[in-house]
Amino acid sequence: MPLPLALGRFNTRVTNRIIGPILVWFPWYGWLFHTGRTTGRAYKTPIMLFRRGGSGVIALTYGSRTQWLKNVQAAGTCTFQSPRSQPVHLDSPEFVHDPSRRLVPWLMRIPLAVLRVSDFLVLRVVP
Repeated sequence: MPLPLALGRFNTRVTNRIIGPILVWFPWYGWLFHTGRTTGRAYKTPIMLFRRGGSGVIALTYGSRTQWLKNVQAAGTCTFQSPRSQPVHLDSPEFVHDPSRRLVPWLMRIPLAVLRVSDFLVLRVVP
């Protein structure tokens, strides 16, 4: 079972604003830039993106009901930017259920298993 959405809302309003600028300096972390599906407003969400060849994988730690996920699925595109790299443009979002968690590095499989996270968003990296 993923983390509760109420925790996600708290993180969006409080935690992300405080630790987001620090968190994005950690490996795999960065900002996901996306557009609101109803407002057209630009948003940025701190997130972990794991590169696998021509794809990017995001673990859905809050499940499939998050607003950022709905925005990305509606737009079909987003951009990931970490402080140490160039922006990565992503498209073709695909929801994947992977109980083995083989889509992410082995180091992340244990914490995701503890949180019972087995859903991922796989996106194509736009060259």
